[in-house]
Amino acid sequence: MITTPPLLAEPFARTTLDFLRASVSPAVANHSIRAYFYAEHLADRWNARQHEEYDPRALFFAAILHDLGLGDAGARRPDRFEVAGADLATEHLRDHGVDAATADRVWEAIALHTSTGIAERRGLLCRLVAAGTALDFGVDPDPGAEHVTDEVAADLHARHPRLNTSSALHAAIVGQARAVPTKAPVGSVARYLVKTDDLGAPSDIPMRWGD
Repeated sequence: MITTPPLLAEPFARTTLDFLRASVSPAVANHSIRAYFYAEHLADRWNARQHEEYDPRALFFAAILHDLGLGDAGARRPDRFEVAGADLATEHLRDHGVDAATADRVWEAIALHTSTGIAERRGLLCRLVAAGTALDFGVDPDPGAEHVTDEVAADLHARHPRLNTSSALHAAIVGQARAVPTKAPVGSVARYLVKTDDLGAPSDIPMRWGD
């Protein structure tokens, strides 16, 4: 099993988790929590905790809040959900006294978490958040390594159920983009999902552990 990161017992973590759950759907909240568990798991597997860039608080904030833009507050903003979420997360951190340098790193990791090929080159925090998020859809950052077995995933799903994660995220991203077209600029995940929907094409979101 993947052990619960001790940081979750900290008061700031409980405050941020309450903020997350009040801001997004239960499916998105559970996905965000699992992504954080996976990111911390990868930090162990990659021996990243000794890296000079490893910051457990920044990793918690970035992973937990990476899909904040898919909530109602994000839907009201004109930017793509990744950027809207990064802005909202930064506002939350500023309101709770987090230093500007940490908030900026968190902003970058959230804004880039769907930018495959870019996030991995923008430092450890961006890499861990992008990889942890992808692992929740069954995409291993190191093909063939199987960082997460089906048994490990089942344990985490029991603690934080999937609740039709893929469908929920798809519906939120596409729904926002149709309501506010500026949220789906060329090259974005939102634009891709809207176009595949319009063409009646099946989604290629991985389904290793079901919806």
